[in-house]
Amino acid sequence: MAERMALYLQDAHELRDGLEYVKYAESRGFEAVWQAESRLVRDAIVPMAAYAAVTEKIIVGSGVINNWTRNIGLLASTFLTLDDLAPNRIVCGIGAWWDPLAKNVGIDRRKPLTAMKETVLILRRLLNMEQVSFEGEFISVHGIELDVVHGRREPRNVPIFIGATGDNMMELTGEIADGAVLNYCVPPEYNHKALELLASGAKKSGKTLDDIDRPQLIVCSVDNDHDKAIDTTRGLLTQYLAQQPHIAKASGVSMDVVEQIQSMLGWPATHEQIQKAKHLVPEELIHRITASGTPEEAKKKVAEYVDNGCTCPILYPVGGDVHMLIDTFAQK
Repeated sequence: MAERMALYLQDAHELRDGLEYVKYAESRGFEAVWQAESRLVRDAIVPMAAYAAVTEKIIVGSGVINNWTRNIGLLASTFLTLDDLAPNRIVCGIGAWWDPLAKNVGIDRRKPLTAMKETVLILRRLLNMEQVSFEGEFISVHGIELDVVHGRREPRNVPIFIGATGDNMMELTGEIADGAVLNYCVPPEYNHKALELLASGAKKSGKTLDDIDRPQLIVCSVDNDHDKAIDTTRGLLTQYLAQQPHIAKASGVSMDVVEQIQSMLGWPATHEQIQKAKHLVPEELIHRITASGTPEEAKKKVAEYVDNGCTCPILYPVGGDVHMLIDTFAQK
């Protein structure tokens, strides 16, 4: 089993239940918890603050927020505040979002690489407590700095990880970020090319692949009843393959299958629509791109991701007994 383990929470559980899950994960030796911010559901920052407030050691990361909807000053002050709450335990995971969601809320995702690079570089300088002036294509700031009245004025240790999926963003991540949050719903061998791209990017800034942390989101449904675990994951994949086309592309799913599912789902998809369409997701696909099944089956699949370059599995419990999942992968 991996020496490092993390928990991923999205919107599948009551928020207060999430607090208990995070405390339990900490007690069982999990290194980190990552809070999602994907569809127009749960904001990441509020849960992160709550998790940080009820724990002592576990790292709390955003997995991932987008780089379009928060002004760079607000973004920096937000992570400064989280670091005040949990010093040296906060990670900023940030991603480029996706269409059609971004377009539907008025965001024009032009030049996503340039936009991401500007965000990461200026965010890092602000958290380093520098006074920053910068005139870019997406960020324009003049003599700004984080104005700390009460609290620590020294540079903050907030690593920046990019949630990259596409080739160009993966290479940029190796160049400018502290780590990559590798995506879920991909087979373990997806990582081979990802690692090559990260290494290529790292080389541009005088680093090596070993300097880039590579935690990976892994859909994980654990149940003593194999069929029950598989059925839970099938529902999640039905929704994600239809509504997040970048994930469908990376997973290698037939576009014919994706289009069939999309034709049956609205936006947002209802429970009834998902149930009607989920038969289109074959069990072979579930086994190929998720860690679902009995505890032993799930552990075996997670080990494949580690063997293929993942440095810390980030387990996404899509349903069922979260305590069972945590116990299955407990580090102590």
